[in-house]
Amino acid sequence: MRRKLTLGLGLVAVLAVGFAAVAVAKNGQTKVVVGKLELTFGGGFSPSKMPRSEYVPATASLFGKIATSDGSHPPAFRETVIDVDKDLEVNVKGLPICKPGELEATNTSAALKACGDTLLGSGIAHAEIAFPEQKPLKVASPLKVFNGGESGGKVKLLIHTFITVPVPAAIVTDVTIARKGSGLHSIAKIPVIAGGSGSAIDFNFKLGRTYSYKGKKVSYFEARCPDGVFKVNSPKTVFKNEAATPGFEPVTVLRGSVALPCTPKG
Repeated sequence: MRRKLTLGLGLVAVLAVGFAAVAVAKNGQTKVVVGKLELTFGGGFSPSKMPRSEYVPATASLFGKIATSDGSHPPAFRETVIDVDKDLEVNVKGLPICKPGELEATNTSAALKACGDTLLGSGIAHAEIAFPEQKPLKVASPLKVFNGGESGGKVKLLIHTFITVPVPAAIVTDVTIARKGSGLHSIAKIPVIAGGSGSAIDFNFKLGRTYSYKGKKVSYFEARCPDGVFKVNSPKTVFKNEAATPGFEPVTVLRGSVALPCTPKG
């Protein structure tokens, strides 16, 4: 099945503020500012040069940063909807499958022991925990992406992180990918962190894997580059002000688009 990754923004809180960006800096990074909320995101693919029509194995590098202009605690990143064009394919045939129950209440070592053979990507994430009348705490966590299998035409990814503050807890983000038109439509739902006091503030990870299936070498990601960009659109990225930080709406919804660069060859 085909699928694509995208990151983008816009704003609909009780009022609606439109944003549309189709811009990529030379380093594949885009920054969007809406009020005090600042979102920086981007990524790229390896190899950087790809055939125009033939799909080849690829690895994606993705990153994001959530901040505020005055240093206050940001709203919690809770959901994103992403649509990607048809130049990226995802293949999970023959891959082992990890079940959500195998990741819940597990630290990183236990998650790898249970589902290491389903691993698709790794990186790091940080969250900020803000309790009332206390200085916010920055917490780092390894980030692991596991194959959740394919059913009914939908592919699932399970993103596992583990925080130790205020108490040890696993955070498992569920990503569902389905075909939409000629491209792919994905929905990621991020659980509540630290009872609503926690907000993701950055992530950085690589995603991709080659493996053998029926005696052939295949790749989780396959991509082509007919026109120099991978087009990504996000009709909805939801932030919730669960910590009741002054100056933010209860719900902020960003929407927009970005183009990730590649170089056609052949």
